[in-house]
Amino acid sequence: MILTMTAGWDARARTIAPGFLASLVIAAAATFLSEHYGAPVMLFALLLGMAMNFLADDGKCAKGVEFAARHVLRIGVALLGARITLDQIVALGWQPVAMVILAVVLTITLSMLVARWMGFLSLFGLLSGGATAICGASAALALSAALPAHPGKERATLFTVIVVSTLSTIAMMAYPAIVRLVGLDATDAGIFLGGTIHDVAQVVGAGYSLSEETGDVATVVKLMRVAMLLPVIIVAGMITRARSAGEAVERPPLLPWFVLAFIVLVINSLGWIAAPVQQWGSDLSRWCLVTAIAAIGVKTQLRELRSVGLRPIVLMLGETVFLAGLVLAMLRIAS
Repeated sequence: MILTMTAGWDARARTIAPGFLASLVIAAAATFLSEHYGAPVMLFALLLGMAMNFLADDGKCAKGVEFAARHVLRIGVALLGARITLDQIVALGWQPVAMVILAVVLTITLSMLVARWMGFLSLFGLLSGGATAICGASAALALSAALPAHPGKERATLFTVIVVSTLSTIAMMAYPAIVRLVGLDATDAGIFLGGTIHDVAQVVGAGYSLSEETGDVATVVKLMRVAMLLPVIIVAGMITRARSAGEAVERPPLLPWFVLAFIVLVINSLGWIAAPVQQWGSDLSRWCLVTAIAAIGVKTQLRELRSVGLRPIVLMLGETVFLAGLVLAMLRIAS
């Protein structure tokens, strides 16, 4: 029996290996380009993955690409919990925490309503609004993993990642100028940058371009937004369960395994997980997410993206502008 199981695992590994290794190589190339040219690694992974689209039709690679796009993605989401520490949040006090919660809730709620008004599924508003309000491409991938399956899900996910990565790069360059224009001090500038820019890397780049203090505050506020991923994924899981209630299929658990792993890793905020292990988990999370988005890029047909049109871009641009205006208004009220 053990030999049979071993043989089964070996056969599955041989089936998955070509596509998985191809996705991993694309992720490594994207990381190299990102480190040398300063553009978002997720965007490079998507573009390189789409350039290797022929692999999705290759019988040897197809299953491994699917494995990377689905299962490696969930591992990466689970390991995001290693980034968050309680000490980082406590150091800033309650006001930034309240601002982050309010900004995330209002942005996602408005996004869902506007998406429905524009003729999209409200779930696309949840996906795009979550990516805008929480942590960019990582949030889009995490929410996509938790939302119910539908024919346009992967296309919507890919489109969201492309647009949110592009907007995040634009924000990294434009928001420091806004900070100077409105005269925010170092702390408020960090709260604004950490509370509005989509991806962690762009928050760090924008924050430390102003000052070390601003960069520190921006990074911590951004991690608060990353922590909001957990309750939003739980809501997405509840939606998935509700939509599968009347179907003749097994209903998914309220908390998928990758969400439970996320919760366990957040325990590191109590100091129960050693710092080197925490750093290792954060690094592995990044590699898993980049590999997954490379695989999603491989699976995507460019002609499908062309059919999306301008309206989703308008929606996500509106979400970005709303979030920036909301955080700036809350800072003015609090001061």
